[in-house]
Amino acid sequence: MTDSYDVAVIGAGIAGVSAAWHLHQKGLRVVLIDRSSVPASGGSGAAGAFVAPKIGKGGPLQQLTNEAFAYAHRFYRQQTPEHFTASGVVRIPRDEADAQRFPLYAPHNYPVYEPWSVADLTRRGIHDPHGGFFFPEAGDCDAPAVCRTLAEGIDFIQGEVVSAEQGAGSREQGAGSGWQLHLKNNLPATSSLLSATKLVLSTGYQNDLFDMRYMGIKGLWGSRGDYRTDTHLSISLHKTLSVSSSRQGIVKIGATHVKHPQPCMVCDGQPLSALFAGASELVDTSDFVLKEILCGMRSGSRDFFPVVGDVVDVPFMLEHYPAIVRGAKPSMTYLEGVYVLNGLGGRGFVFAPLMGKWLANHMTDGQKIPESVHPDRLLLKWARKYL
Repeated sequence: MTDSYDVAVIGAGIAGVSAAWHLHQKGLRVVLIDRSSVPASGGSGAAGAFVAPKIGKGGPLQQLTNEAFAYAHRFYRQQTPEHFTASGVVRIPRDEADAQRFPLYAPHNYPVYEPWSVADLTRRGIHDPHGGFFFPEAGDCDAPAVCRTLAEGIDFIQGEVVSAEQGAGSREQGAGSGWQLHLKNNLPATSSLLSATKLVLSTGYQNDLFDMRYMGIKGLWGSRGDYRTDTHLSISLHKTLSVSSSRQGIVKIGATHVKHPQPCMVCDGQPLSALFAGASELVDTSDFVLKEILCGMRSGSRDFFPVVGDVVDVPFMLEHYPAIVRGAKPSMTYLEGVYVLNGLGGRGFVFAPLMGKWLANHMTDGQKIPESVHPDRLLLKWARKYL
């Protein structure tokens, strides 16, 4: 017997869980599938999960990030209030040159913010020769708890999807439509087959089921340390790394920073040494005692924007429109019922709720996804450059 669903979401990090939650809210029968036994066991679970606006000169990525932040901080307060702490986040210049640019950033800031002086930082136990921007609505999540809370009420299967075949049929549309997924090592082991009308791929830096090379999604390694301390930090801060406020005697220090394909070789068994040294320049870490190290691979796109929407049928396009490698711009042909939500990079917990909403609205109501995040933007450039 084959279990049938309206949507199968493959990958249960914050991207997949956000898509599944929004689709479930629309009344669809959704299943989450992940290699791990619980959501957020990979890069999302190891994330610092800071939720804050982006600063800059008002470019498209900053505008999108701040729009996503406006949705995200309300979403977490409403849906996972016990796992989101809006302590506020102060953004500090990276160096003297960056400090000189901060006045240029101010007109483009998320509207709810305060300019802070060095004295403002000092009063809160932060040591830096520059001031900063304080965003009171920002904060951070308990990453695993948020993902697992959002997944409550949604069927969850631990297993690896080894292949997807079209034409498996579905409960509503019958034979000849939908997708049949073949799983291995799945728990509960009711069947090695599962059918779904539609698929959402949120598999992070690994994309093996379809030809998705054009999306250019790569791994981005992040490290985080949780430290026990009696030091009271009332707010979170971000410079070149992030330090959380203290809660129940724990402070998080983390960053997403290593692009090397073998990050464990780069850190040489000391993934937190540089992070801790940097944090020690900003706050008093004299009584910090390491409780836990968490590391994981996030996924990022070539242009740093999320990748959300329909998946192009790459083999079909290359066969029928070979001139795309020379700059031709034919209409796109998509894999029927296959979508992606991926490439959120180091801002996964900022982007994921809004991207999940946009994707769910697109899949159920036909609402158009903005071109800035739709994967179509990446195909023609990839074909010209890499083929």
